Amino acid sequence: MSDTDTLLRFLFERTDVRGNLVHLDASWRAVLDAHDYPEPVRGLLGEALAAVSLLAATIKFDGSLILQAQGDGPLRTLVAQATNTHKVRGLARWDATLDPDATLTELFGQGRLVLTVEPRVGEPYQGIVALQGERLSEALEHFFSGSEQLPTRLWLAADAERAAGLLLQRLPSAAREADDWSRVGMLAATLSREELLELPAEQLLYRLFNEEPVRLFEPEPIAFRCGCSRARIEQTVKLLGADEIEALLAERGALEVNCEFCNRTYHFDPVDARQLLAEDSHHTPPSQHQ
Repeated sequence: MSDTDTLLRFLFERTDVRGNLVHLDASWRAVLDAHDYPEPVRGLLGEALAAVSLLAATIKFDGSLILQAQGDGPLRTLVAQATNTHKVRGLARWDATLDPDATLTELFGQGRLVLTVEPRVGEPYQGIVALQGERLSEALEHFFSGSEQLPTRLWLAADAERAAGLLLQRLPSAAREADDWSRVGMLAATLSREELLELPAEQLLYRLFNEEPVRLFEPEPIAFRCGCSRARIEQTVKLLGADEIEALLAERGALEVNCEFCNRTYHFDPVDARQLLAEDSHHTPPSQHQ
């Protein structure tokens, strides 16, 4: 497919409606390579990655957008992250055998949906709502309708090879036309899961909106990037403290830290671990004597 791992922005001429279309392919399979997710988890995680990619492209910022769904059901946590440069990663945690036909709320139980904007500079912004709806797209639309955000519609799908999503958003305008938003939404509502996953981007948009004047922008590439590094893991190890590190070394002979996003394991033998403690001690300011 010529539109693999791309985000395509578009807008409807002479209206206040814009849209994004995303296809995640190798980037999605890289997430799946890290863990053997059961089918219900895999589908939701793929939808979450498509959704966060679409939503991150609607805001101007330098940093990350993080989507989290948490609950007391068998699917405990779902995390998807996208940066302003279209780097994505995600993970899920679950406890038990999952019903492949379960709805979103059946999987999560009593849950909440959290969207966090984490700028590289400045304080993060977070929005939290109760997790509602049978599908992730419904829960996200509820998030936007329950806040002061822009009216937003989403269509999401994922299988073992591709995660895909379509977003429509109504922009603030002094001359809003409710008919435009309603008309475009009804056209998009005819979209099937198979079309979203299988059709090339321009063909899909033409099938849906061939009678609408649509302006397409240049597609933007998307890639999987975990963001973990040995330096970051070293800082995590240091936070354990000397007593905990020595206890783990005595019990296991070495330290191993696993990154949940990419499943990479970082190994610290006794020399490595104690060197971190020595570095920490070296940077501790000397006590002051009067």
